[in-house]
Amino acid sequence: MYFFLSHLSFLDLCFSSATVPKMLENLLSQTKTISVRGCLVQVFFVFDTGGTEASLLSVMAYDRYVAICHPLLYDQKMNHHLCKGLALGAWSLGFLDALLNILLAMTLDFCGDRSIPHYSCELPSLFPLSCSDVSINFAVLLFSGLFHGFVTFVLIIFSYTLIISTILNISSSSGRGKTFSTCSSHLTAVILFFGSAFLRYFLPTSGSPLETITSVQYNVVTPLVNPLIYSLKNKEVKAGVRRTFKKYSQYFK
Repeated sequence: MYFFLSHLSFLDLCFSSATVPKMLENLLSQTKTISVRGCLVQVFFVFDTGGTEASLLSVMAYDRYVAICHPLLYDQKMNHHLCKGLALGAWSLGFLDALLNILLAMTLDFCGDRSIPHYSCELPSLFPLSCSDVSINFAVLLFSGLFHGFVTFVLIIFSYTLIISTILNISSSSGRGKTFSTCSSHLTAVILFFGSAFLRYFLPTSGSPLETITSVQYNVVTPLVNPLIYSLKNKEVKAGVRRTFKKYSQYFK
């Protein structure tokens, strides 16, 4: 679990770094501009890190399934070679998905200066600004997004169906609660990520403030709260947070 959490932590750092620095620059400056090349680079890294995170969350769901449904075989099933292969597969799938979409986006023509009604560059926001035919780009984006998102989400649902079935067969209520708590953090991260990603990429582009809000949650809020979601389940981390608050609360008395 900690092996995959280390990948998730690094991935969240890359995910937010793709958009937050430019967003902060725009908030602090009068001229809020970005070049076409810079915009496409941002699109690539958002796609790459977002697609990788979807795959990694699916892999982590399988890890929780093995830990809960086959605890005695966990060390055999989730050996080091398999974990490295699953992590490499998640990164590779995200990269290939991003590369396919960005290569098609590089063929688009953008006539003159255009205004993006958004705080970052994402393909759904760029299509209306192009003076080229975007039908192929849109079809590839829809197909790759549905395939990537649907497959990873179905694998997560399948894993949690087996997990919940196993938990319900536990006789004691305390045992059920303790077992469910081992995967509650991951389930929270899945709901936040897939919920906001679905609202951003599978709803029609209208330029409404709701798109910006869902995108901020998808690109900024989710990577920000993931460390808190996982860390606050750890007794040592909670004890450290309490000591820190107690230490600084003395200065306000």
